[in-house]
Amino acid sequence: MAPYAIAHLKLGLELQELGYQFKGKQRLGIYLTNTLDEALKKSEILFGQFVAQEANEASIVKRDTPVMVVLGNPPYSGTSANKSTWISGLIKDYYYVDGLPLGERNPKWLQDDYVKFIRFGQWRVSETGYGVLAFITNHGYLNNPTFRGMRQNLMQTFTDIYVLDLHGNSKKKEISPDGSPDQNVFDIQQGVSIGIFIKEPGKETPAKVHHAELWGDRTFKYEALNQLDINKTKWIALSPCSPDYLFIRQDSNVKIEYGEFWLVTKIFPVNALGFQTHRDHFAIDFSHDQVKQRLQEFRGKKLSNDEIRSKYELKDNRDWNVESAREQLRQDENWEKWLVNCLYRPFDLRSCYFNTVATDYPRTILQQHMTRENLSLLCSRQQATLGFHHAWCADAPANDCVMSTTSREANQVFPLYLYPDNTNQQTSLFIERTPNFSSQFLSAIREKLGYVPTPEAIFYYIYAIFHSPTYRDRYAEFLKGDFPRVPLTSSDQLFKDLGAKGEELVALHLMKSKKLNNLITKMGGDGDNAVTEVTYKPTEQRIYINKTRYFEGIAPEVWNFKIGGYQVLDKWLKDRKKAKRTLSFDDVLHYQKVVVALKETMQTMQAIDELIPSFPIE
Repeated sequence: MAPYAIAHLKLGLELQELGYQFKGKQRLGIYLTNTLDEALKKSEILFGQFVAQEANEASIVKRDTPVMVVLGNPPYSGTSANKSTWISGLIKDYYYVDGLPLGERNPKWLQDDYVKFIRFGQWRVSETGYGVLAFITNHGYLNNPTFRGMRQNLMQTFTDIYVLDLHGNSKKKEISPDGSPDQNVFDIQQGVSIGIFIKEPGKETPAKVHHAELWGDRTFKYEALNQLDINKTKWIALSPCSPDYLFIRQDSNVKIEYGEFWLVTKIFPVNALGFQTHRDHFAIDFSHDQVKQRLQEFRGKKLSNDEIRSKYELKDNRDWNVESAREQLRQDENWEKWLVNCLYRPFDLRSCYFNTVATDYPRTILQQHMTRENLSLLCSRQQATLGFHHAWCADAPANDCVMSTTSREANQVFPLYLYPDNTNQQTSLFIERTPNFSSQFLSAIREKLGYVPTPEAIFYYIYAIFHSPTYRDRYAEFLKGDFPRVPLTSSDQLFKDLGAKGEELVALHLMKSKKLNNLITKMGGDGDNAVTEVTYKPTEQRIYINKTRYFEGIAPEVWNFKIGGYQVLDKWLKDRKKAKRTLSFDDVLHYQKVVVALKETMQTMQAIDELIPSFPIE
């Protein structure tokens, strides 16, 4: 007997034991169906009368029967297998906010199964005209910017929305406000929330949104949930508004203040996600010679395509295959020009073959503007894991994971200058580069200062602001869910002073500062410099790279310093351990300079805060 039939029988027996009397051939009203498929007038299933009848009965309920309550725990799956035209059409409503397209470059999270189930429940209650939708789901839709159209759409359908955020997101490393551990109510990494969406006749939309949250260990949350009901919960009224319609609590005064700043994407109109090779082990290495030798063999005919695939562990995909890539490389007589330096991780410049021969997404913007003399700002749209540590700079093409390995925190690249397209013969005579600032932003800064500073001066000012500890703390909640915003000052002296500190930081982060020559560490111990373990001993202020060799003079606060999602000194060494590297003289010197750069960065960040009288900046 099928599991569905067994469950149906068990439920019927339990109801009989409780005294319920079935009338004749009355059934329970439980149907086997795919919720996300459209309700058909009649099933054409040919492989079983029972299944066909079941599908027809379910379709009647979906299509014609008033449904007032939809509840459950739908699946969470970013790669959804439910791709019916019907539910996909309904989901399209979530791709608009304030009547305009979202403009998301990759709105794939709107295709998650739990989102589709919420959309189904919303549709079903709307068809009835009143009712309740109650789900426990992934809590990502509460504040993720991709879901802002979904949030607005839900507010337009329902009259009251109650959100109980249960947190427990180990991916974001959530901890309770008091510093104690925060655990999930399920054995999953993704945080969850309970959403109760009510459509009540006679009430107007948009919905009134109410928010509450539970922090703590699993036992505490279970006990609290057993005692809570919707009327006794201490709900906080929210006022979700354009452009984000957030279903989380925020300080409204600080939100208004922060909202008046300049969004970095409105400052630098031309920008792109950092490049992705999808085969870093082949396209990127520690030296030009290693990459060049690899490409020469790839270009040659000594090895067959299958032998190349095997030797370099390469796999064909939708956008790239070995055979066509080899042919493309053979036809390019000037193929070595794409052998360039790239910023792979903080303080980790590597050699890269920056072309579609080896890289799936080199990004045209980066190829055109960042393979020449230039400077770029790196920052991420979301920083929910560790808070805002996601501001960096580069003078070479930057990988999308310079600051974090998670896709949600991938960094965008904002070039300071734009170069003409030299692949177009008609524009090849025009070699002047132009600043990558919007005219609206330049007008705003002119209005504040009375003049337009140099592009570099503006860049340095922005870089200083993003490294202000007070800025990061005061606006932490807002920095989680979108690109950072820049406050402008009307004080010429403050602008210049902050710019000077920003310039110092840029020099440190590009490893061009003279301060880096004043080393504060030394290499000690016996043996070679093979990186076989990475062990920090705070009492000795030593970081061991193997059993006997170590760097000495690294203070705990420097060792723990993070850029984006990386603990920099730990990450740099562990990448070399993974690659089974033995540190050269230049590697050792570079690492010692990184230690200086981090210590100087910490001091400069404090100096930036001392320059700023208060926020908001006047």
